[in-house]
Amino acid sequence: AKRARQTSVRALRNRRVLTHLRGLAKRAGAGGETRDVNDVRALISAVDKAAKRGIIHKNAAKRRKARLHKALAAGSAKSAE
Repeated sequence: AKRARQTSVRALRNRRVLTHLRGLAKRAGAGGETRDVNDVRALISAVDKAAKRGIIHKNAAKRRKARLHKALAAGSAKSAE
């Protein structure tokens, strides 16, 4: 009984974090539009925290961050032209 309670509480907490990550990703411009640097930084921080807590796998977090950094670099290079 206790294990079931713990599992349901953790599932709710994890779902809340994942929903938050999706919202941040949308705000950071995951659809390809221009990215705000502060939004991207917030998303990277949230991804790190989720990985630290085990909500997302550490390699998945690294992959997301690499893609964000790559897109951010491409966006800044494009705006510099």
